[in-house]
Amino acid sequence: MKSAKEVTTETKILNRLKNNPTCLKLVNYLFADEELQAIQDYANNVSIRRLGFNDHGPVHMRQVVKNAIKMLDILHDFGIKTSLEDEEVGTFEDSMCAVILAGFMHDMGMAIGRQNHEELSALLAQPIIDRALIYMFPNDLRKRVIIKTMATEAIVGHMSSHKVHSIEAGVLLIADGCDMTKGRARIPLAINTAPKVGDIHKYSANAIKWIGIHHGQRLPIKIDIEMTSEVGFFQIEEVLLEKINASPAKKFVELYAGVEGEERKCYL
Repeated sequence: MKSAKEVTTETKILNRLKNNPTCLKLVNYLFADEELQAIQDYANNVSIRRLGFNDHGPVHMRQVVKNAIKMLDILHDFGIKTSLEDEEVGTFEDSMCAVILAGFMHDMGMAIGRQNHEELSALLAQPIIDRALIYMFPNDLRKRVIIKTMATEAIVGHMSSHKVHSIEAGVLLIADGCDMTKGRARIPLAINTAPKVGDIHKYSANAIKWIGIHHGQRLPIKIDIEMTSEVGFFQIEEVLLEKINASPAKKFVELYAGVEGEERKCYL
């Protein structure tokens, strides 16, 4: 059974895609995929209960999808082409499908462990991507191949340890970094009370009150972050900025952050 947070995030995704029937069809297929749900649930169990990390399960993966859809839509509004469009091998909808697939599956490898989980995610994702794309485009092998490889690049590259070269993978990289609010740390902090190495990530995420993704003023995408305390700067500097700096979409992003009640600091 899906949690209330999963259902709420799914509704937000559906609302963002209401004018995009192709991607709407894809997300509805993925929402109903029992194997995908089972792997996401188990990945979260391993992440939180076994390893003591933040949420890396179905809510997180849906949130990343929502973030990535919003970023791609903003770029589209500004007339900025995706890599598939620019190279004339695909459409904006193809790019969106690739990013959606990657967002839903990028952390499935956490079901096996943290080390190299991006490569393990890509491995686990292949049969699910294959059947989803056969469902979507049964008579277009070329389209299936292009979307699958683009999605795989984004999955493998979401930790910024593997260099990515496409706008699509770069958007997924930043979208993943933007899911670092206190909700991701709530359960780990409640379960694992004994201090240990790595806890700074949980405490810094817990200090992130909210993150907004908007149309920018200087650049197309504006990321706006409000924190309850300065410990949240660790999450921004060690996680989000690292991913933005590694992203081919960096040139389209401006970033502001600050503690509530104080003036925002411009990072980019």
